[in-house]
Amino acid sequence: MDYHLKPVGKICAHGGEPLEPSTVCVSVLIERDGELLRLDYCEADWQGPPEGTVGQWRCTVPEPVVSSVLTIDPDSLMRYFERLADEPDDPAEPLQQKLRYVVAVMLWRKRRLKLGGSKMEGDREVLEFSGVRGEGQFDVLDCKLADDEIDELQDRLNEQLQREEWS
Repeated sequence: MDYHLKPVGKICAHGGEPLEPSTVCVSVLIERDGELLRLDYCEADWQGPPEGTVGQWRCTVPEPVVSSVLTIDPDSLMRYFERLADEPDDPAEPLQQKLRYVVAVMLWRKRRLKLGGSKMEGDREVLEFSGVRGEGQFDVLDCKLADDEIDELQDRLNEQLQREEWS
């Protein structure tokens, strides 16, 4: 049988003070109303296991996890995409086309753009997107990027948006 327990809490179950990272705390598993519940205590506040304790252990409060991934709300990303779409295509600037493609795919995955189809322009496939809120049609060159190229472009996009303080 699998049990899914929450991670170490942020406050002491007894005194309510914060559980500081890198300190030792006592965690207990109790049964309440047929469910297993985890409670965490500062070591200084530990007065022994509460009634109904199924198990107890000592652990170190982990450092908070800092995510380097920027979460971008779809509307802000859409405004950024519209700015990219307004810039004229420059064949000498393939990075711009690739960035536009990656942002379009991100918006499509977030269901902020819908893909209406594609068309051939010479030997190049162009994807036809439109905004789900009635924004006009956006033609985006299908750059057929490799996964590592997409990752690199997403990293560049995150850096650029962080500099511009988007969220």
